[in-house]
Amino acid sequence: MLILVVFGCASIQTPQGGPRDDKAPEIISMIPKNLTTNFNAKKIVIEFNEYFKIENEVKEFSISPELTVAPTLKVKQKRLEITFADTLEKNTTYTLNFGKAIADINEGNAIKNLTYVFATGPNLDSLSIKGRVTNTKTGKPELDAIAFILPLNKDTIFGKGKPAIYTRTDSNGNYELNNLRKDTYKIYALKETNGDKVYQQATDEVGFIKDSVLLTKNIDSANIELFKEDALTFRILDRKLEKDGSITFVYNQKLKKPEVIILDPPALDVSKKIKFSKYNDSLKIWLRDLSFDSTKISIKDEGKLLQTTIITRGKKETYSRVLTAAGNLDGSSLNPNKPLKLTFNFPVDSVDKSKITILEDSVEVTNFTVDKDSIDFLSFYVRYPWKIKKPYDITYAPGTFTAIFNTKNKEIKQNFTLASKEDYGTLVAKILVPEKNKSYILDVLNENNAAINTTLITKDTTITFRNYKAGKYFFRITYDSNKNGIWDTGNVLKRLQPERIWNEPKEMSIRANWERKETVTIPKEN
Repeated sequence: MLILVVFGCASIQTPQGGPRDDKAPEIISMIPKNLTTNFNAKKIVIEFNEYFKIENEVKEFSISPELTVAPTLKVKQKRLEITFADTLEKNTTYTLNFGKAIADINEGNAIKNLTYVFATGPNLDSLSIKGRVTNTKTGKPELDAIAFILPLNKDTIFGKGKPAIYTRTDSNGNYELNNLRKDTYKIYALKETNGDKVYQQATDEVGFIKDSVLLTKNIDSANIELFKEDALTFRILDRKLEKDGSITFVYNQKLKKPEVIILDPPALDVSKKIKFSKYNDSLKIWLRDLSFDSTKISIKDEGKLLQTTIITRGKKETYSRVLTAAGNLDGSSLNPNKPLKLTFNFPVDSVDKSKITILEDSVEVTNFTVDKDSIDFLSFYVRYPWKIKKPYDITYAPGTFTAIFNTKNKEIKQNFTLASKEDYGTLVAKILVPEKNKSYILDVLNENNAAINTTLITKDTTITFRNYKAGKYFFRITYDSNKNGIWDTGNVLKRLQPERIWNEPKEMSIRANWERKETVTIPKEN
């Protein structure tokens, strides 16, 4: 049976100080009635309890099966008239889906998932597909995702046109498609950005049931996990010569072994400095000579040329640089298990240690060192036998650090105390794997769902996570099918699902100066 679900949109404020209307229009009557059989009318009239408007009709409204000439929608007072100009097929169940097209005049509160169903024969199609849409990484339900089906003979419309049979998920990620006929379907879900219900690979998340479904009886668990595809073809999304003289690139793929070559002027390639982002989907280049009119830059991955591009600069262009540094202090505390770190916004060429003053409990100390990170050329470490609970005041005088183009820092100050190891806790996790010949990735997540530690696992093992701040942590397991040590996304056209992720539901709380022991049994991959 058809279910009409009405949701009100959230409200903010109200005109003239009175209570704002946050309810969607309500249906007073339908002529002919919803779920009519032996339908032969040329017009459907739906009356509402208030004045309303039609929004985004092209994106929201659909009829299934589709007609050569689409029905016309016309608003008259509080009534909606749907008129058929095309001939309806005999013994066929039609579903009119209004999506969120109908909303009240003043506040725009839309009716959600409104459908009108009728049959031109004596029987209504009565099959249904139900399921749940979740995020593949978090496992959490997706609200307002689009779940839709395409008959197998119309699957080529995917990514090109709007589906006729669709619905939106509720706050629990649940969806329901009703009054379906016996047929073979492919089942999809979208989390989209522009609301056209057409999959846009660059911006949308997608999910699908791998195999087509022959619908002969109701399906109650067609569950779909949404994921973001990797771009199939490399493309530079943004390239820019910044006001400080650095060059930035943003592109649409996560590269595996990226390489950048300055082709022209070739002399610039030797002294260039390049910093890739964490996932190799953007980069920044620093050149030591900006006297060129243009420079030709090529980007490669795993030795394969992806693209060559040209950056130009005006002859009178000037650049403004300010050398700044970010520290790794946690508020006013330094983790006793980590060295004091400074990360700069430009490559630093030299450090004048004599311009650094360190006061320990107001007494100057000199037996410290300043070392450049062996991998990250933007980072330096200040090393000293810091003492617990002692107050430290560090001053980096102007000109302590000199970066490219003789850019120098302004005064930098740091004030902190060394935290006690007793302020941190330990988690000992016994991990039991379901299959010994497979690979798993264990991510430790903080309360913000950010991975702070990653471990590869191939067998039952015990891992000790030391020196963690008191707080809530979670475990995420990736079934690393191809054993490459990273999560691999899916591909719709190739019908490849993303590598499965399992989120351990138990919260791994860590207390200060405490050791917690847990056993985690990874379930077998479905």
